[in-house]
Amino acid sequence: MVKKLGIIAVLVLSCLGCGKASDYVPNISVNFQLPLSDPRLNALHNTNGAVFVPGYGVAGLILYRRADGSYAAYDACSAYLPQNKCVVKLDNPSFTVTDPCSGSKWLLEDGTPVKAPAIKSLKEYSVNYSSFEIFVQN
Repeated sequence: MVKKLGIIAVLVLSCLGCGKASDYVPNISVNFQLPLSDPRLNALHNTNGAVFVPGYGVAGLILYRRADGSYAAYDACSAYLPQNKCVVKLDNPSFTVTDPCSGSKWLLEDGTPVKAPAIKSLKEYSVNYSSFEIFVQN
């Protein structure tokens, strides 16, 4: 009897530990390319500069210029309850973004959550760049 209860307890705990597929920002094909001279990307000429680019990923892209001069790209879909497809907003100054639906906040340097209820990082995309262009893809 004790053995059966142990097996049942393990099964219940393993089911509770499984995340739902809707807990993650969906994988949408992203293939973005733009010259860094484009006026829409002017904020990226400065350290900690960020821009929102609509029309890519689930809810648009957030492009960010890190302190070391490299670039980061995140999906603008909130990582907290992503099935709601709430679009994060750039804060001023642009070190963070905020989910207007939940109040969650993320640091743009690495995409980590800095204010609850969020516990997952923003979905990050691969960024390549040259002196002239920026490329974002997954």
